[in-house]
Amino acid sequence: MSEAGSSTGKGKASKARTPKAPDFEIGGQKVAPGTRQLVDIPISLLSNHTPVNLTVSVVHGKRPGPVIFVSGAVHGDEIVGVEVIRRVLKSSALRGMRGTLLAVPVVNAFGFLNHTRYLPDRRDLNRSFPGHSRGSLAGQLAHLFLSEIVERSDFGIDLHTAAVNRVNLPQIRVNEDDP
Repeated sequence: MSEAGSSTGKGKASKARTPKAPDFEIGGQKVAPGTRQLVDIPISLLSNHTPVNLTVSVVHGKRPGPVIFVSGAVHGDEIVGVEVIRRVLKSSALRGMRGTLLAVPVVNAFGFLNHTRYLPDRRDLNRSFPGHSRGSLAGQLAHLFLSEIVERSDFGIDLHTAAVNRVNLPQIRVNEDDP
């Protein structure tokens, strides 16, 4: 008999235990299994000392599984992904999920606040990877996003949309060397 159907001696079948996921650590914070938490990872300060963060909505399942990220607004003027991620986070499909979802609706907060594709240093974040912790603002943000989100994930979806006066055709890009 399989473990799930074996007799316990009391006439009842024992249930195989599903292992519980460990806490998920990100940005110096621990997220317990079966919980959701907003984590703000510091990026920089504005000239008036207002902090700018990479805000990550972590949905950590009770059971182990893959880590998946979904991100939007790498280009600050591509705002449709922000709404897509908001809807994903409201979805009842997340209940009972295995693994961890890292949702980053706005990667480029600077561009998003200013309705522009670029960061204040006029660099395109999408062309700044892998970045460096001591590089330009774009390089620092690229490095932070790569190390805290992308490299910790098994799978990722980076949403891009057409900005004003632009047209994008649907596309999917994959790294065939890393199935």
